Amino acid sequence: MARTSGPETREKLIRAAEEIFAAQGVHGGQLRDVVALAGQANPSAVQYHFGSREGLVDAVMARRQERTEQVLAPLLATAPDELRELLGALITAEASELRTDRGRRCLRISAQLSHESGVRTRTPHPTLDGTVYWRLIERVEACLSGLPEPLRLERLDLALTVVGAAMADRARQYLDGTEPLTSEALFLADLVETTTALLRAAQPDAAQDRRDHA
Repeated sequence: MARTSGPETREKLIRAAEEIFAAQGVHGGQLRDVVALAGQANPSAVQYHFGSREGLVDAVMARRQERTEQVLAPLLATAPDELRELLGALITAEASELRTDRGRRCLRISAQLSHESGVRTRTPHPTLDGTVYWRLIERVEACLSGLPEPLRLERLDLALTVVGAAMADRARQYLDGTEPLTSEALFLADLVETTTALLRAAQPDAAQDRRDHA
């Protein structure tokens, strides 16, 4: 068997992890299956190249982020500070991953990790720190300045989770060969409207909130 370089082996492991984690789950997928699919003889290949399962997952997500950043950067550069426009840029960039099987698998993986983004604490996950994606999140939050901070952050995290789950389900349908209920254009337009409405929903009655916590 021909020897491969370190970067080439890393790439093989990342590609294999995308397939295994998309099919079996980030936490359910077996690292030995990743190693076998990557054609590696060393059972500790993941630990050697990435340090841990978490390191491998981060590498998978970093590659995905690189691809979507290329789409998102020019969109964000021209987007006004208007909620629907910003969400449209986000969803357009995310939808670019629907074009390939690799992207579809990564959408299924990232949906499992949506609450690890760091939105609720304003501490971005290392794979998001300094990215265009994180700047977009900050601009979206600025559009919600009329909401109390805890509600604003919780609602923003929920909206991003909805986007991730919707994209992952669409990706699953494409991978499985299932006919979606709607066209992709309608799906994406409706997702923009749905998340915009979610974030613009009226603030709950403060008096009721106090009674609930009394």
